[in-house]
Amino acid sequence: MKGQRDGRKVRGDRRRQEIIEATLRVIERDGVAGVTHRTVAAEAEVPTTSTTYHFSSLDDLLIATLISCAKDMASEVYWMIDRARSRGSLGADEVAALLAEALGPQRGRTMAEYELYLLAARRPELRPAARRWLDVLTSMVRPDDLVALRAFLAGIDGLLIQGLIDDEPPTAEELRPVVEYLLRPR
Repeated sequence: MKGQRDGRKVRGDRRRQEIIEATLRVIERDGVAGVTHRTVAAEAEVPTTSTTYHFSSLDDLLIATLISCAKDMASEVYWMIDRARSRGSLGADEVAALLAEALGPQRGRTMAEYELYLLAARRPELRPAARRWLDVLTSMVRPDDLVALRAFLAGIDGLLIQGLIDDEPPTAEELRPVVEYLLRPR
């Protein structure tokens, strides 16, 4: 009996993650305004009842998607920071390449994540999930100078927003000088 319950839980967790990923694809394609239980269910190729079973409200679905994005971003940045620590420092090349990737091949996902992030400005119930990204990153890095970290992250946010409205995404080479400036010792 226990194995049967465990199998259902695994399938349920997998279905829940599929719905979250489908939500992100809907946001990439149609924006947050396009998210309904029906559109997400169609994107995930599951019955609408499945989306409402796992997420009773759209806010629950959007919060779960925001949290999932925050975890993914934090994991990616953690991997980059860990790799940099093994070499002795976080280099502008790595950060510029990560930004170029976010604004080039991953542009749709970056836009969807920012749209979710900005939705939290209008919807207070989403704010804790939106702040999670900064909280997770701050806890991973544990800098001596929190002001410098916040300034660096604000600069990165600015570069990403500016890059999203450019007609052509900036290259890593174009981003590197700005990243070097943001990383310079204070």
